[in-house]
Amino acid sequence: MLPNLKIMSLNAENLFLLSDQQLTAEHLKLDEIRWQKLSTSVFNNKPLEKTKSLARIVLQESPDILILSEVGGVESLKNFNELFLQDQYSPALIEGNSDRNIDVGYLVKKTNQYYFDIVSNKNRLINFLYPHEREVLDDPNSGKISSHKFSRDVAELHLFLKDREKPFLIFLATHLKSRLDPNGYDPNGLQRREAELRTLIEIYNELQKKHGPDVPIVIAGDFNGNASRAKTETEFLPIYKNTQLKDITELAGFDEASSATFYQVSRNSKSEGKQLDYCFLSEKAQTLLNIASVKIYRYKDHLGFEMDPPTTLDAKLHLPSDHYPLIFVMQNISLK
Repeated sequence: MLPNLKIMSLNAENLFLLSDQQLTAEHLKLDEIRWQKLSTSVFNNKPLEKTKSLARIVLQESPDILILSEVGGVESLKNFNELFLQDQYSPALIEGNSDRNIDVGYLVKKTNQYYFDIVSNKNRLINFLYPHEREVLDDPNSGKISSHKFSRDVAELHLFLKDREKPFLIFLATHLKSRLDPNGYDPNGLQRREAELRTLIEIYNELQKKHGPDVPIVIAGDFNGNASRAKTETEFLPIYKNTQLKDITELAGFDEASSATFYQVSRNSKSEGKQLDYCFLSEKAQTLLNIASVKIYRYKDHLGFEMDPPTTLDAKLHLPSDHYPLIFVMQNISLK
């Protein structure tokens, strides 16, 4: 029996930590200009102070499992762990399909007495083509693809004791298609996101069938839309029609305002809170949730007081991330 397992899920907002030289603790003393000059990558490093702020939160909360999205590859995840988190974690990341090089990955605390496997679904077809591609596909000589894949990935983390074929807990980290539609093929990315959601549920159902309903499963990440039970956007309805999955904020009884993980700032200095990030639990996982532990971490000022939601773009840009972390504890997990 595993008494407690603390989990944090976070979109770390462009967590690129790259360098053309071996990074050391001395580099953490640089000013921002010199910090950015460490890498010749086309991707800017995450600002140093924002990265330090994120690290302080992780060290303070000390999760056993950290589920991350928008990570700039394996190198960035390793640097975050070794330089900023005192090398307390084992990184687990397989680079996915993102055209922005932002991946989903995990950090697993080294002190835990179990093993883990990471499994990628980046090559899985999602049974989706844009309308103009479907027309071309009717031509047998077109040579076009039969389906797209995930925009990023659905990365599985299997925790086990001895037999990797018998996990006692499974995580699915996801970052569904954004609302960006630069080519005008799919307004707000809705059709692609819906296809990715359907395939995510297929993976979940396959894992339940393979390992049985007594193995708890957690699906976590940035869904890029309202996947909550209240005012559910169309693409997420299959969650409630076809599964018994429930989000931790629903289980904890949070209202809409308390569930916000992202704030949209408008020109008139109004801030609209939205829940874009979720941790859905299988029926078995729901029985293991410590409801009192569920929280959305609110960023704090230099005196340690919670900051109000940002009402200006400048205030939002100074946050460690544009998303807020979700935190919860699972307890009395059977290791069989």
